[in-house]
Amino acid sequence: MSAKELIELTERYAAHNYAPIEVVLRSGQGVWVTDVEGHRYMDLLSAYSALNFGHANPRIVRAAHSQLDTLTLTSRAFFTEAAALAVRALAMLCGKDKVLLMNSGAEAVETSIKAARKWGYESKGIPENEAEIIVFSDNFHGRTTTIVSFSSSAESKRGFGPFAKGFRVVPYGDAQAFEAAIKPHTAGVIVEPILGEGGVIIPPTGFLRRIREVCTAHNVLFIADEIQTGLCRTGKVFACEHEDVVPDMYIVAKSLGGGIVPTSAIAANDDIMRVFTPGTHGSTFGGNPFACAIVSEVVALINEERPHERAAELGPYMVERLRAIASPIVKEVRGRGLMIGIDIDPAAGTAKDICKRLKYEGVLCKDTRQQTLRIAPPLVITRDEIDIALERFRKVFQG
Repeated sequence: MSAKELIELTERYAAHNYAPIEVVLRSGQGVWVTDVEGHRYMDLLSAYSALNFGHANPRIVRAAHSQLDTLTLTSRAFFTEAAALAVRALAMLCGKDKVLLMNSGAEAVETSIKAARKWGYESKGIPENEAEIIVFSDNFHGRTTTIVSFSSSAESKRGFGPFAKGFRVVPYGDAQAFEAAIKPHTAGVIVEPILGEGGVIIPPTGFLRRIREVCTAHNVLFIADEIQTGLCRTGKVFACEHEDVVPDMYIVAKSLGGGIVPTSAIAANDDIMRVFTPGTHGSTFGGNPFACAIVSEVVALINEERPHERAAELGPYMVERLRAIASPIVKEVRGRGLMIGIDIDPAAGTAKDICKRLKYEGVLCKDTRQQTLRIAPPLVITRDEIDIALERFRKVFQG
C-alpha cells in the first residue's frame, strides 16, 4: 500500500490520535528511519526520548533475541532470573534499595502517587484520605484520569471529569511558591527536572536543590519524574544530577525499554517501598522476563558506553550552532544535553507548521506548546549527522 492508503486505513479503524507528521514508517537504524515509499529521515524526536540508544541498537536487539529463545512472558506469580538481574542492576544505577517494575510511564507515575500517599499515612502520620501531593504548572506526567486531574492543559482534561482530589499545583520554577504550598498533610512532590511536553523549560538554577532542602526539612517525599530527562538524555544519567540532587524516588520509563519494549519503574529506598505488601499493588506483566532482559542490557550499556557523556558534548555543540543560524522566525534556542527546545515566532506560523516543512527536508521533530520545536535525537547521533541536520534547519529557518 502507499503511504496515503495506509494513513487512510489507520484513520478509519484506529481510535488513536496519531501525530500529524504523516510519515508511515517501515524501518529504522540508529538515527535514521525509512518510510514505506523508501524515503529516509533523520529522527530528531526519538519517540519523546524512548530511543535514547537509537533505533535497533545492536546490543539491545541481541539481548532481546537471546531472551526470546528462553522465557518471554510470565505473570508476577513467578520469580524469574531476568527480573532478579534487572531490579538489581536498575537499583544500583539509581542508588536505591528497591525497584518496582511496570509497563508504562503513566503506570509508574500512578504507582509513585500510591506510594507517597501510603507512606504519608503509615510513616508521616497523615490522617487517612487527607494526603496531598504538590505538582507544577505545565506538567506532563501521563494521561490517566488521576494524572490529568492535576494537568494544566484544558485539552487533556476536557470531557474526562470528575477529577481526583489531593493535588496542589504551583508555578514551575518558583521555589518560594513551592515552599509556601507545603502543609502538614503534604506527602510528596512530583517534579520534572526539565519540562518536556511543557516546552523544554529548564528551571532556574537552584530550583531542584531548594525542593530537596524543603522536602528534607518538612519530611516530604521528593519524587523526580525522569521519564524523559533520565537515562542520559541531558548529559547526566539523571537530570537531577545537574544540581547534585538525589530525590527520594525516581520514575523512569521510555528509554528504559531500549527502543524495543515498553517498560517502566520506580526506584526508592526500603523505608518507602515497604508500603507495598503482597496484594496491595501489582502489575500482571510488569517485570516480565523479556522486558527485564532489555532493562539489564540498557543499564549495562549506560555503565559501559556512558552515552550521557556524548550528550554532554554534542548537546552544547548543536545548541550553539542552532543559535548561530540567522533567522527571523527563531525567538529562542535552549537545551540541556541533547534535549533542545526552539521557540518559533508566531508570525511565521506554528511549530507544527515548521515540523511539516522540516519533514520535506528529511528531518522529523515534534511540536509542543504550540510554538516550540522539541529536538531529542538518539544519543548515538554523530557530529557529522548533527551537521547534516543543521544544514536542513538552516534551509527551513532561512527559507
